[in-house]
Amino acid sequence: MAIGEAADVYVSAAMACAGIAAWLMSGRGVGARRARLLLSGDGTEGVGPPHRERVSAEWRRLRARMRPELWSLVAGLVVAAIGSSVVPLLLGAAGVPLLGRVRRASEARQERERRGDAVITLCGALAGEVRAGRQPGEALLGAARDSDGLGGGQPVVLAAARFGGDVPGALTEAARQPGADGLAGLAACWRVAVDRGAGLAAGLDRLEGALRAERDQRADMRAQLAGSRSTASMLAGLPVLGLLLGTALGADPLHVLLHTGPGLGCLLVGGVLEAAGLWWALRIVRGAEAT
Repeated sequence: MAIGEAADVYVSAAMACAGIAAWLMSGRGVGARRARLLLSGDGTEGVGPPHRERVSAEWRRLRARMRPELWSLVAGLVVAAIGSSVVPLLLGAAGVPLLGRVRRASEARQERERRGDAVITLCGALAGEVRAGRQPGEALLGAARDSDGLGGGQPVVLAAARFGGDVPGALTEAARQPGADGLAGLAACWRVAVDRGAGLAAGLDRLEGALRAERDQRADMRAQLAGSRSTASMLAGLPVLGLLLGTALGADPLHVLLHTGPGLGCLLVGGVLEAAGLWWALRIVRGAEAT
């Protein structure tokens, strides 16, 4: 009996010691972590973002740095790994220059639109400067500082305006930039106002209104054609949907397309027809926008 009581006492004491040791170790670990947080950086305790948020932030940063055409290569690499074939990788590499061309065309269109908006802003600012009583040359110098409508031709135009040069000629030369067609109208208004003494502000108002109407018309046409463009893109993605459905049904279409002769032939013919159809549909849309 005495031996059992002694054993119970020893067990209780051992459990108590283990609990105290665990408490001391956990407290010391928390203290060490807190000390590291306090002593690192600027001395303030901080907790970083959760792991999921950090991964999401890194993914967004990677997508911002990575050009869109490189995703074609990534997609080809993934499909090549899934289908155990080098054909998707080659197709993805072939799509890189094509998507790069599409990206550059989109950037050029955005640059043209931005420059066109800057020309409209320049006309409005110049009209305001003229109404304020400034001379045309001085007004152009002030309006050019408030907008980027002159683009790369700004030094030549401003030099002509400052030293009495051929401002309409400089504006006509600057109008050759993509999206800066409105500068040709500004040159005409300038020539009429200076040579014939007509009101420059009234001409600039009419020019600004015409440029705004043309911009709104283009935007309205683009909005009307957005449905056609989306339909063409959706139809272009239907083969991918068919491959996914076939894989879900257990048919293994990737093996048939990538590892058999008839499948490779179907892949080649289908790819050519797909590219031709998409090019034709987008050509019709671009033709409508140009008209």
